[in-house]
Amino acid sequence: MTRRRIRVRGVVQGVGFRPFVYGLARREGLAGFVLNDGAGVVIEVEGEAAALDGFLARLRVDAPPLARIDSLEVTHAPTRGEAAFSILASTAHGRSALIPPDVATCDDCLRELFDPTDRRHRYPFVNCTRCGPRFTIVLRVPYDRPNTTMAGFPLCDDCLREYEDPTDRRFHAEPIACPVCGPRLSLPLEEAVGLLRDGAILAVKGLGGYHLACDAANEETVARLRARKHREEKPFALMTAAPEAIVELTAAAAELLRSRERPIVLLPRRPHAAIAESVAPGVPELGVMLPYTPLHHLLIADVGRPLVMTSGNRSDEPIAVADDEARERLAGIADAFLAHDRPIHRRCEDSVVRVAFPIRRSRGYTPSALPLPVATARPLIAVGAELKSTFCVARGADAFMSPHLGDLDSELAYRAFLTDLDLYTSMLGVVPERIAHDLHPEYLSTKWALDQDLETVGIQHHHAHAAACLGEHGERGPALALVFDGTGYGTDGTLWGGELLRCDLVTFERLAHLEPVPLPGGEAAIREPWRMAASYLEAAALPVPYPRWRLVRESLKVNAPLSSGMGRLFDAVAALLGVREVVTYEGQAAIELERLAGTTAAPPYPWVFGDGPALVRHVYDDLAARRPRPEIAAAFHETIAAAAATACAESAELRTVALTGGTFQNLRLLESTARRLESLGFRVLTHARVPPNDAGISYGQAVVAAATLPARARTTRQSTG
Repeated sequence: MTRRRIRVRGVVQGVGFRPFVYGLARREGLAGFVLNDGAGVVIEVEGEAAALDGFLARLRVDAPPLARIDSLEVTHAPTRGEAAFSILASTAHGRSALIPPDVATCDDCLRELFDPTDRRHRYPFVNCTRCGPRFTIVLRVPYDRPNTTMAGFPLCDDCLREYEDPTDRRFHAEPIACPVCGPRLSLPLEEAVGLLRDGAILAVKGLGGYHLACDAANEETVARLRARKHREEKPFALMTAAPEAIVELTAAAAELLRSRERPIVLLPRRPHAAIAESVAPGVPELGVMLPYTPLHHLLIADVGRPLVMTSGNRSDEPIAVADDEARERLAGIADAFLAHDRPIHRRCEDSVVRVAFPIRRSRGYTPSALPLPVATARPLIAVGAELKSTFCVARGADAFMSPHLGDLDSELAYRAFLTDLDLYTSMLGVVPERIAHDLHPEYLSTKWALDQDLETVGIQHHHAHAAACLGEHGERGPALALVFDGTGYGTDGTLWGGELLRCDLVTFERLAHLEPVPLPGGEAAIREPWRMAASYLEAAALPVPYPRWRLVRESLKVNAPLSSGMGRLFDAVAALLGVREVVTYEGQAAIELERLAGTTAAPPYPWVFGDGPALVRHVYDDLAARRPRPEIAAAFHETIAAAAATACAESAELRTVALTGGTFQNLRLLESTARRLESLGFRVLTHARVPPNDAGISYGQAVVAAATLPARARTTRQSTG
């Protein structure tokens, strides 16, 4: 007989790991115990050596599907002569245990939800060890019911019997609940369904915050929601049980929709889909998700048609979480509230993805760790950018990105940044020793970083983009990186955004870039793409057709920073082609320009990467010659892709290229650029786990800081370039 002590680290709390260990030990005829502590799971097993070897082998191979074992540390321990195996009460030793993401309702719970004979029939909070809330309800580690927002719901006898039964799938399921002892809705479900069918807007409390819901087929209601939410044209997300009726589904898209993360997936809309035009005006795609909580399943089933399910906020604010806050902030938007009394501890918006890459990595994915190519010697935080704000906490070889926070230029988002950062570091048991930030001096995240009494490092915006793409692939470089986005503060004080970099995780060199042009009126030029068209036309010595230009041109004397952003070039061409002169949300002009190009075939213009005015001249001449606008838009896309690939081939001997930045959310540009590079023999890296837009900046900053700072002994304000 022998005894072994096993320390398990990874995602092993809140995923049914202790019940799994219990069952495995019993099957192998072993005695001992298992418990949670603040660092993971501790197991002691005693028995014959062969049985112990079999137990250890199956521990990793047969682990629950939601678990992730990062390490197993096995040591010998004195035998105790125990006769049985048990689950012991948790201890609070350590504070580094990993909390799993919230998980969509599993099939077994779903069957119970709609089974009239089941005691949880139509109970909106059914869950088990395989599904339900985790990240959003945990107060502290170890993950036990008293350490969650379920602590205020004592178990009834039936639930307690399931919770203590090793053969039950709710054995030690911490959020376990039923209609007798669990959370309750604030509004009868039948009344909520009637309101939605009658055209009302409901504030619905979800896992990580409130949604605003309404009938997606009711044009008047959707338009009213837009007006109240101050969201003029940005598309709304939809929730439906039958996505194939409204979007084109591939096998990969269907798998992503059905995944346990349940993200919003952007997919081509079906012609004549029974969806109000105001849901997604002017765009060819719909953002669709399946129900992922029991409450959502009941609403969708009872209403019988797709629902708009958008974030419970006003545009660009963080999602409302606390009940009182939600009633105050959403009172002028929602006609009624469908809330419940289970508190939300952590904000977590819905994730948004394309089949190829994430656009917003949030619910279902956070707080799962991303790997760092170079482990950080000391814990750090990276505070991200200004738009699509996220932060990242790094310790050892792991980086933990926050959920989506919104744009930090709003007071509520900045407050959420501060609150959520404190919650994250507390959850991870991290006391940061250094902070990575963007170089832009006016970003609120940068200002906050520089106000802290910690070592800081400034990371150039596009180096962070490149590092994010390299990092998620485990690459250290050197490599080439095409970084195309709207604006990022450059080391020369101008606004970059159309770069070819030669970089590794520590340094970068700017090999080629778009020639900078004035940004007339600064931020106003981002909201009004016609200004960029005028700026490019003037730089190309072409006539400017906009009557307002003579007045706006005066701003060149006082407020016209130089910009080489690829996003601004897309804006200029979109305005020139009459697609969009004024935008109501970020990237709108480029999105609609991509739609105009569609699948139209067109050869590229003869153009060398860098001279933006020369490319605008080609567009201008074709427009004057009355070439069809879809062909011009297609030629523009193909020109950028072809010239960028050629620039890579001519710039360095390196044969790996990362494609990153918000402009590469454009699928036509991404696919054409990748295809052309691969035909030239390049190995192409694109994003798969980290957003290519500014939501991924915090991870890129953490990658650079982890690789750079071990060699630094002093505070610095600027990354190497």
